Amino acid sequence: MTPALVFSAEEYAARLAKTRSAMAQRGVGTLLVADPSNMAWLTGYDGWSFYVPQVVIVPRDGAPLWWGRTQDKPGAAQTTWLDPTDLHDWPEEHVQHPDHHPVESLASLLRMRGWTTHLGVEMDNYYYSAASHRILETAFGRDALVDATGLVNWQRAVKSEAEIALMRKAGQLTAHMHAVLRDGFRAGIPKNVLVAEVQAAGIAGLPGLAGDYPAIAPIAPSGAEASASHITWNDRPLTPGEATYFEISGCHRRYHCPASRSLFLGDPPADIRRAETAILTAIEDTLAAARPGATCEEIAACVYDSFARAGYVKGNRTGYPVGLSYPPDWGERTMSLRPGDSTVLQDNMTFHLMPGLWTPDWGLAITETFVVTPTGGQPLADIPRELVVKPA
Repeated sequence: MTPALVFSAEEYAARLAKTRSAMAQRGVGTLLVADPSNMAWLTGYDGWSFYVPQVVIVPRDGAPLWWGRTQDKPGAAQTTWLDPTDLHDWPEEHVQHPDHHPVESLASLLRMRGWTTHLGVEMDNYYYSAASHRILETAFGRDALVDATGLVNWQRAVKSEAEIALMRKAGQLTAHMHAVLRDGFRAGIPKNVLVAEVQAAGIAGLPGLAGDYPAIAPIAPSGAEASASHITWNDRPLTPGEATYFEISGCHRRYHCPASRSLFLGDPPADIRRAETAILTAIEDTLAAARPGATCEEIAACVYDSFARAGYVKGNRTGYPVGLSYPPDWGERTMSLRPGDSTVLQDNMTFHLMPGLWTPDWGLAITETFVVTPTGGQPLADIPRELVVKPA
């Protein structure tokens, strides 16, 4: 079966070259990539197999290798550009075995290839376990391992035109989901029913545009629940007098375009309207400032300044890069829009701008995913931005 690649061979080659340049700068001879987002970005690999050990091995030269579970090897053949001879598996009987660990076979493969020093590992990553690290350290010694956390993530920061196109398609799905949300939002509907309608819309997609599963489940707290920023949903009916915010994202070919909108049943009180005004001003100011050459902290200041003028204090970051991702997070874990991050913005970087406010009694969030352009931040989804208000 011929692999159904998402990008051209030339684009994958450019990504590999960028990664190898970064490896040389970090003193990495062989890179072990465990993050499924990074694995997909480098090779195209796509599968729900990240709950077991798997890596893409990037040597200093020559073809990368895929290493994973035997049962997932056919998936690697179907989704990656790698030659079948570069796909390697570990024994199926080692799946969650109390006496054997799959990384023991990874160590054997590395030793067989002579890749036993300057091994880069993604130390601070969801998918690289303490047990995996212990086995590699035992096999090759502590000094053989180099912390390569974020090495590939940073190479993904500037998107290609093909990636931006996929994010725009994800943005179409996000806008479709929010349209279903606005239409279905009403007093008395159990929130799980509304969430089901929204999720179904994102997966069913639009004519000629199929949806995929997003890296994060819908965030949908109401009223006092919304003082906690990452509550998902429950079966409680929507109630008049409460603000609800939904953070959702369409997903297409693993690319995301998250956006939050807040909704209110009844007449919003003055403090929520004041927060809405501050958020909308913050978005406009940030998008105007988000040009190549500006820094993360400079554009973040637009949010904090707008909130301060309205009498609010925001104590958390206000954005992060997004794009290709797998659960449990659609952020790229590199830059942050917050004070102290002096990273310089470049053309075609993409961020989820998060000017949310969380008080002890309510939460309000209106957010945008945007791409950095010479004329400012350009939203990648077309969604009405104001607070959605419906009669109680």
